[in-house]
Amino acid sequence: MEYLDFELPIKELEEQLDKCKVLGSESDVDVTDTCTQLEKKLEKTKKDIYKNLTAWQRVQLSRHPSRPYTLDYIKALCGNTFLELHGDRNVKDDKAMIGGLGKIGDQTYMFIGQQKGYNTKTRQYRNFGMANPEGYRKALRLMKMAEKFGIPVVSLIDTPGAYPGIEAEERGQGEAIARNILEMTRLKVPIIVLIIGEGASGGALGIGVGDKVMMLENTWYSVISPESCSSILWRSWEYKEQAADALKLTATDMKKLHLVDDIIKEPLGGAHSDRETTFKTVAKQITTVHDELKKLSPTELVNQRMDKYANMGVFKN
Repeated sequence: MEYLDFELPIKELEEQLDKCKVLGSESDVDVTDTCTQLEKKLEKTKKDIYKNLTAWQRVQLSRHPSRPYTLDYIKALCGNTFLELHGDRNVKDDKAMIGGLGKIGDQTYMFIGQQKGYNTKTRQYRNFGMANPEGYRKALRLMKMAEKFGIPVVSLIDTPGAYPGIEAEERGQGEAIARNILEMTRLKVPIIVLIIGEGASGGALGIGVGDKVMMLENTWYSVISPESCSSILWRSWEYKEQAADALKLTATDMKKLHLVDDIIKEPLGGAHSDRETTFKTVAKQITTVHDELKKLSPTELVNQRMDKYANMGVFKN
């Protein structure tokens, strides 16, 4: 188990508790009371730390190496029913963008999302979750396929941004993302969007237009990462914590600004601390939202989605 800087008090208490249990099992000393006191102290420390997280600490939690990624969610939600589909029928199959059909219960969904890697080799293979234009065009192809067969779309967002390389720009990165945003606003099937980790820039928006947009509690959604914002404004990454606060990128901030619809609560300690509970919560949320959206006609879906995005933001004539 890896610990973040602000989680070190938890690490110390867990180590003390483990030693206490080992001592009790390997000797005749009764350490029951001591272990109970440590467990209570650990629980209180966890609650105190996680209920007062700063914006930057939530960014750190969203990037936790043990946090579940898109394929983890898909495998947990769909089991063996998931069928991955590949390629944009133009350039190649982008490994940073996952897509395919899967079932939750008796309902089939088209799943789309960015996939990060678990180690150096898979991170390179997945391009660190940063999709090229062909990734967004693959996503659009699958969404149009879902529309053709009346299948709802579930989009799982977890990316530090679209790939910024020269070759991506040559193949039309901006156009691919803009095209997806346009097409998703008028797709005639329900679109459910979940931000499960990082939601950065146009890379997130390229698969982020939906009838219902939800964020897990310890995720972020912004036009730019705190580090990049800090480097632009202060010419240094040292002010990333101030940038995180100023960007209003947490789930609470986004809900308050009416840019997302709901916040999905995570287990104490983050999604990685209790994966099974997280997966069950997400599956239940998807099913509940779909039950609401399936009552609407295609025309009502599109009109409601258009109105939702047209009403975002504040402007003056």
